[in-house]
Amino acid sequence: MKRRRLLTPEERELWEKVAASTHALHPHAPISAETAPDRGERHIIASPPPRPEVPEFRIGEAARGPVRRHDIAPSLSEALQRQAVQMDRKTHREMTRGKLEPEAKIDLHGMTLAEAHPELIHFILRAQARGARLVLVITGKGKRGRDEGPIPQRPGVLRHQVPHWLRLPPLGPVVLQVNEAHLRHGGGGAYYVYLRRAR
Repeated sequence: MKRRRLLTPEERELWEKVAASTHALHPHAPISAETAPDRGERHIIASPPPRPEVPEFRIGEAARGPVRRHDIAPSLSEALQRQAVQMDRKTHREMTRGKLEPEAKIDLHGMTLAEAHPELIHFILRAQARGARLVLVITGKGKRGRDEGPIPQRPGVLRHQVPHWLRLPPLGPVVLQVNEAHLRHGGGGAYYVYLRRAR
């Protein structure tokens, strides 16, 4: 319940002057006991809302650091690490530790999306037809450009697009597992792609 305070004599006098200069919109509208002011009583108005508390600050005290921005979407590395393991766990462990040597590799570095997509499709389908199981797709990490907009931009367009292409047809049914490569094979700028056996 809000606390209310009474009008001061000056406020009451000002209110009377304003009220005397007005004309009723509906002169014949009934006035209820709640809306009609009693001339013997003073008007009651709501007190202003309380001011927010400001933390104490002393001269010479170090300013608090900037508020950290939270990136709600997980990073690409986190998303790939969270995915379920679809292949043999022992082979997966050896692959992620860089102990398996890729049987073929493609370097998409410097290509546009329009150039890279058909090259990737052709490479993956040809590798599976030859019986390869582990291939390496090099995308590069991408350059960090000027980020001036309200929506954060992530560096490396190809790096972010390739995992999506590998899940979509015609590559989705062919690819069993996608993981970020070990440092010896390119780290965050490359992907291990483990293929299903050709039927």
